[in-house]
Amino acid sequence: MVRISPPLLKPDIDGVTPMTVGLQCALSDPCLDGQQGASQRQLSISLQALMGGAGKTSLNLGLVLDHSGSMHGPPLRTVKEAAGQLVDQLTPTDTLSVVVFDHQAKVLVPLQAVENGDFIKGCIQTLKPSGGTAIDEGMKLGIEQVAKGKQGKVSQIFLLTDGENEHGDNDRCLKLAQVAAEYNLTLNTLGFGDHWNQDVLEAIADAGGGALAYIAAPEAAVTEFSRLLSRAQSVSLTNAHLHLTLMPGVRLAELKPVAQVAPETVELTVIQEGNSVVVRLGDLMVDSPRIVLTNLYITPPQDGSFPIAKVQVCYDAPGTDQTELWSDTVIVDGVAQANYQPTPNDQVQHQVLTLAKYRQTQIAEQKLQAGDRQGAATLLQSAAKTALQMGDTGAATVLQQNATRLQAGKDLSEGDRKRTRIVSKTRLQ
Repeated sequence: MVRISPPLLKPDIDGVTPMTVGLQCALSDPCLDGQQGASQRQLSISLQALMGGAGKTSLNLGLVLDHSGSMHGPPLRTVKEAAGQLVDQLTPTDTLSVVVFDHQAKVLVPLQAVENGDFIKGCIQTLKPSGGTAIDEGMKLGIEQVAKGKQGKVSQIFLLTDGENEHGDNDRCLKLAQVAAEYNLTLNTLGFGDHWNQDVLEAIADAGGGALAYIAAPEAAVTEFSRLLSRAQSVSLTNAHLHLTLMPGVRLAELKPVAQVAPETVELTVIQEGNSVVVRLGDLMVDSPRIVLTNLYITPPQDGSFPIAKVQVCYDAPGTDQTELWSDTVIVDGVAQANYQPTPNDQVQHQVLTLAKYRQTQIAEQKLQAGDRQGAATLLQSAAKTALQMGDTGAATVLQQNATRLQAGKDLSEGDRKRTRIVSKTRLQ
């Protein structure tokens, strides 16, 4: 049960209606047993940009591309092709910068409006493979370039690499991703081939509010670049922060209380003071909601309806240069029953399974790293069953195949491990 209060919006600029947030909330079961103490419930919060009168927001895109020696041949050739096709899909109101790196980094195309696509594509075609890999050097230059053009635009960075950060510092990569998020720049990562560090690229994407993509073979580069570009072009609101006010008798779970389950699964960082909870979400898209699960313990005060939480979102609208706009306030209610009758919400239960699939796979990977092959196989098998239960047959197939390999005494290849990570976070495309 939800109630909606009026929004707090800044005045429109020049009569232009700003984009707003569609905010929907649901409990895994709104009914609680009034005869017992605290009950555990999951609160699902779905957030999506709703079209206003401002039209499409221009894109400020930064490409950060690995051209180390290991990219020779088809990998670099197809990356240049994919980047060239991406340039063709941008408009003259968009801006683009290209940074390239091996064991050092340089600006190949300084930040500029995409008015001469042929010139930009020509610069990209000059790339040749050489040297080692220093991801953080590329990130630093890429962030500097994109930061120059963020005013009034949606700012995105696509970071592509095919290797370990052998000449760089992984901790610095994570700090740079956090800096990008503070500057309202979204970092997406693309792992090319099978020899990149999935932990590092996932951590960068999660901290940078973006997506992790896996380019298993050179011919998939164009598809993955195009998919991420479509996602970036659907972003209309940025710097979104979820604000929860918990009512008396309601508390967050202590361990991993908040996670995103769509468009990919990410464990989220929580800032809490008293009964006030803030979670940074980043971009909001028009055609793909962000869905957040909050794990709550609720002690109902008495029989009947009672408030559980107030939910609101603060966000920026770059297309109209407006900041700190506020959505409607949604008040989530529960119902205490003397004779408890469960009324589970099937949609929220599906989201709970999505999170379970991710966490089961994460623990399986930890067991595999610790040498517990049988434990890893058992958990991968459980994750496969969870995926099947939620109708994610692609993930179920990958997870079960890897569980079977481990049970047969075989090793998982680097490709197997990377597919496992991808299907744990999202559905196969």
